[in-house]
Amino acid sequence: MAMGILTLGLSAVLGLFTFGAALGRRAALQSAAAASLDGVVADLEETLFPLQADGSAGEPAAIVDRAVPHAPGVVYSAEATPNPGDPLEYRVDVEVSWQSAGVRRVRRFTTLLLREVPFGERMRERLVEEPD
Repeated sequence: MAMGILTLGLSAVLGLFTFGAALGRRAALQSAAAASLDGVVADLEETLFPLQADGSAGEPAAIVDRAVPHAPGVVYSAEATPNPGDPLEYRVDVEVSWQSAGVRRVRRFTTLLLREVPFGERMRERLVEEPD
């Protein structure tokens, strides 16, 4: 009788370990996905609107299958559409794709970005003096 109870208890504990490992893996994958999406949005903010010769932000550049920073094997494409009510606001449709188990996986999301000079350029302009 004691052996049966011990076996039942051990099988329940082993089942919990397996379940916990699966939850841990899922959490790690979701954290990596969130970090990748943060990288995509940061890259879009810096490169979607090219810097013009006069120092202003230009029209959005086409992005097709660009590598996601710090995420090997993950690429994204983006298409920007201007808001008719606000010419400086753009709806950006993003498609992120990667290979997993030999199958191409795709996720899509949308974000809003303003057409402005990238933050890095604004900081460079403020902190770095132009040579005479």
